[in-house]
Amino acid sequence: MKKAVFKEIPEKEDMRPEYDFSKMKGAVCGKYYKAYCAGHKVEIIKAAGTTSVEYFKLKEGTVMLESDVRKYFSSSEEETSY
Repeated sequence: MKKAVFKEIPEKEDMRPEYDFSKMKGAVCGKYYKAYCAGHKVEIIKAAGTTSVEYFKLKEGTVMLESDVRKYFSSSEEETSY
């Protein structure tokens, strides 16, 4: 089994200029965080013309993974070999 190699996270002063969002007008960190944690509904319109509604709420301790990471961890119990 190979060991995973992780890149060091750059310090703030090493951040690329295009990632500096502090100067964006109207940008608010976590603007929708509370609303998303409170839950949301999704309306699914089916080909037959019917609509189904599903409600989603994050469980306590949920961590959202980026899609490139998620493909390696399909569940919290899964172990991955590199």
